[in-house]
Amino acid sequence: MNMNYESTISSEDIDVSTLDDQDNSARNRTRMIVVAALLVAIAIAYVAYQLFASGQGADGTEASQAPVVTVVVPGKQSVTRTINVTGTLAARREIPVGVVGEGGRITRVYVDAGDWVKQGQIMASIDRSVQSQQAASLQASVGVSRADLNLAQANLDRAEKLVDRGFISKADIDRLTATRDSAAARLNVSLAQLNETRARNNRLNIVAPKSGYVLDRNVETGQTVTQGSGTLFRLAQNGEMELQAQLSESDLANISVGVTTEVVPVGTSKTLTGQIWQVSPVIDSQTRQGVAKIALSYDESLRPGGFASAKIQSGQNQASVLPESAIQNDNQGSFVYIIDKDDKVARRDVAIGAVFSTGVSIASGLTGNERVVLRAGGFLNPGESVRAVNEDEGK
Repeated sequence: MNMNYESTISSEDIDVSTLDDQDNSARNRTRMIVVAALLVAIAIAYVAYQLFASGQGADGTEASQAPVVTVVVPGKQSVTRTINVTGTLAARREIPVGVVGEGGRITRVYVDAGDWVKQGQIMASIDRSVQSQQAASLQASVGVSRADLNLAQANLDRAEKLVDRGFISKADIDRLTATRDSAAARLNVSLAQLNETRARNNRLNIVAPKSGYVLDRNVETGQTVTQGSGTLFRLAQNGEMELQAQLSESDLANISVGVTTEVVPVGTSKTLTGQIWQVSPVIDSQTRQGVAKIALSYDESLRPGGFASAKIQSGQNQASVLPESAIQNDNQGSFVYIIDKDDKVARRDVAIGAVFSTGVSIASGLTGNERVVLRAGGFLNPGESVRAVNEDEGK
């Protein structure tokens, strides 16, 4: 039996999408191999660069391509220690003025806040119509008493002339003398009462106890005042002011009475010259601060109750001075980078002192003989090898 098997496969029977997927997979594998090769090459290049940049050659010697930094040896110089403080302005001698006498209705107020007054000047007057009548009545009583005294003295004088003739007895003389003395006493009482009334009337005026500058006025015409009315005026004696500067315990120990200061009231550009006249003998147990009082002459920019800043010169000492670019700061405080004898970077913690136009003084942390990195310290790390160049050489 003759059997013939023939099979016909057409192009339509081939799955074209399967072939495309195979080609894509091959291309993806090729890309992955290329990318992996590139990453390996980059890693090798990075390792080689790091070895070269760190100065390690095949023989382990330090390379000549270490970073170049500019350094300075600051030394020591005499600097004036300045303490910057703030405080409240107040009158150096503040005088409250109130009712001294019995009080009454204010008839007129002669001064206002911001005026200058002299000692004894009337600042306000009180109605004295009743008191004036009382004084007039006492003045009349004085006249009556004086007339009685004159009459008693005249009777006594006449009687003394008649004693030798026997017309007047010794008893009559004694009686007339007593009458004269009583009249004199009554006159003295009347005079005392009159003087007392006049003094009381004079105290009805509100007068300035001292010359000075009127800080405040708390009374108006028509107001009734008594000794319980409180303060009617406040004066700054002679217009003198003071800055009550708050200082730390350590700063307070470094200043003394008589030191000249510069004071700048807040909100102005004026620089006033003052002088410390009192240093507080007591330190506040809560804030650990004390007060230094700086005396100031009157100036219109000084307003009691306002704030002002001051610079107090507290002597001279020897310190290193560095530009601000050399100072670094972090959560541990201020520090600088120095270059040690092996040309490696080292951190040195420092305490900042006074700030000048030429730089910042270093209160502690440097001897002055170190090589200090001037700038770009933020790009360095402790232990890093560098090539130091003095500031003069770098110019």
